[in-house]
Amino acid sequence: MTEQTPWWRGATVYHIYVRSFFDSNGDGHGDLPGVLAKLDYIASLGVDAIWLSPVHPSPNRDWGYDVSDYHGVHPDYGAMDDLQAVIDGAHARGMKLLLDEVLAHTSDEHAWFHDSLKGIKEDWYVWAPLKEDGTAPNNWLSAFGGPAWAYQPLRRKAYHHKFLRQQPKLNWRHPEARAAALEVLDFWLSKGVDGFRLDVANAYLHDPALTDNPVDDSDTSLRWSAAANFQRHFNDSNLVENIEALNDVRLTVDRHPDRFVFGEFSEEADRCGGFAAPDEGLHAGYSFPLLLARRMGPDFIRKHMEMLEDHPRHWPCITFSNHDVPRTPSRFGDGSPPVAKVMLALLLTLRGSILMYQGEELGLPEADLTREQLRDPVGDLYWPAHKGRDGCRTPMPWSPGPALGFTTGRPWLPAAPEHAHLTVADQDADPESALALSRALIALRRAHPALRLGDIVFRDVPAPMAVFERSREGERLLCAFNLGDGPAPAGPAWTDGETLLSGGEGGPFAFRIAKI
Repeated sequence: MTEQTPWWRGATVYHIYVRSFFDSNGDGHGDLPGVLAKLDYIASLGVDAIWLSPVHPSPNRDWGYDVSDYHGVHPDYGAMDDLQAVIDGAHARGMKLLLDEVLAHTSDEHAWFHDSLKGIKEDWYVWAPLKEDGTAPNNWLSAFGGPAWAYQPLRRKAYHHKFLRQQPKLNWRHPEARAAALEVLDFWLSKGVDGFRLDVANAYLHDPALTDNPVDDSDTSLRWSAAANFQRHFNDSNLVENIEALNDVRLTVDRHPDRFVFGEFSEEADRCGGFAAPDEGLHAGYSFPLLLARRMGPDFIRKHMEMLEDHPRHWPCITFSNHDVPRTPSRFGDGSPPVAKVMLALLLTLRGSILMYQGEELGLPEADLTREQLRDPVGDLYWPAHKGRDGCRTPMPWSPGPALGFTTGRPWLPAAPEHAHLTVADQDADPESALALSRALIALRRAHPALRLGDIVFRDVPAPMAVFERSREGERLLCAFNLGDGPAPAGPAWTDGETLLSGGEGGPFAFRIAKI
């Protein structure tokens, strides 16, 4: 990398869902001392940075994504000193530390919302009168079901919530509310945090006229999967002028040298500034096509990369997995190690900054939980069609035995039987494991600027093959993948150049990375 290249371009970021990572005190909940205890393991992967899920106090209606105090640490996770120890420990090992900030909405237990109920911070949230018949002010729908409005007798009005009713929408159009949200970023940057992942960064601004959302009349499985998908979310969020709020965020972060801010753009990324250039909006972002994609086949990745080509100045984040979607091997195949390995190889050879979810390096499949075991409100809402997000949030498997080494107590979610033979301890000793492959792929990415920073050009090959070249400053690498369960068709993708890393020997779910 040249000296002028920011550290985050092409970086690999390890995403930790703290409550499920490692429990240091036996209470069944992962915590910050647990993260600290595992920093050597994370560093052994070769990643550049760690992204922690929200660590702030929360009533846990949405498990931390409903923040009640932006300036504190959730007591389940420890204290401020524990977070500072994780920051310092990551830095001592050559890694950056990023926080997850949820600034589009707060918890209804936040002091700002209590003041808004009293009329003190009257317009810090999005309030509107009900219609004469007591129905919602407009047709906006919550992502978690039903109208996106909740009536409050204290104000004789309803407040807007894009998610749970306990997550009122912060009004970024109010200058004092916006300034307070931006101050949160300054507060944590001053403590040495290296940047942020911003939750639903597409949802900062709303239409002040509260115009109804238009109907989405496409007949797709995604539309039928949740009631909110019957609308195009053009007015409750995803406004073109959302870029103005993102600019304020980036300018705030840029006042602190060498920091990184990227966003989650859950809808309409073309509209809301999700694919902005580096001198406007956030430094980078990711949208959901790769997280919602299912089944093996090359089209999903080629189409996404072609879409990104329409935004040549945007630097993307690339991710197949996180705390909100079923785990990659189960979405793209049968959950088996060969599927996991080919998807790891594909992920870590793509153009962008890579986001790797905890356990992805182990090739973990989705856990199958009963309804009684679920803790996620989404699972409760859509059971049995969807089991919610708990199947990807089960405890990290560290070693054989009770709770798979996650805790000495009773884990908040059950340890997955599907992970019993995929623990870190088991895979650490196996040179053919997904863990060994993950380390090799990350090392290869760090060693070759073409992988970390280079251009990407796809070759025209028949499905289920995906083949592309990565190139930079005279270096060319060939990356080939058989994403099907049959033998790979013979061809130059398997023979050209000097093999740097390969798996599957040209059979089902095979891959090869070569220097040409």
